[in-house]
Amino acid sequence: MDATIRFAVQDLYTDYVRCVDDTRYEEWPDFFTDECMYRVVSRENFDAGMQMSALALESKAMLKDRVYGMNETIYHAPYLQRHVVGIPKILGAENGAIRAQANYVVLRTKLDAFSEVFNTGRYIDTIVTENGRMKFKERICVFDGELVPNSIVYPI
Repeated sequence: MDATIRFAVQDLYTDYVRCVDDTRYEEWPDFFTDECMYRVVSRENFDAGMQMSALALESKAMLKDRVYGMNETIYHAPYLQRHVVGIPKILGAENGAIRAQANYVVLRTKLDAFSEVFNTGRYIDTIVTENGRMKFKERICVFDGELVPNSIVYPI
């Protein structure tokens, strides 16, 4: 794989977590194509090929609706997130799509508590170029544990 493409994929991952960690949620859907899939799923369900997900959004419109919900309708104790993401491994490319994977750790900090490990796992992504910009066609966040915290409010 060409080094330029590898760096572009790394930039996509870096820009994504910077956007989410900086709480610029209104920009989050712009990392995806109009027809996309964003799933947060347990490793057990993913490995078994089950579609049951903690969160499944099937288009950019659904991502935008989620942002509205996070900002306007979901009641929760506020917290901040900080992602630590490994260097993405490009698994292959075909028909103009890149398949990539990277490990992640999400730390959560509530305003009145110490930081804690919130979620660990791996991203499994399909990336395409749209209007000269790399975007996620599919982002599957496979979390390691079988249990998920009470709620996943913000993007993983």
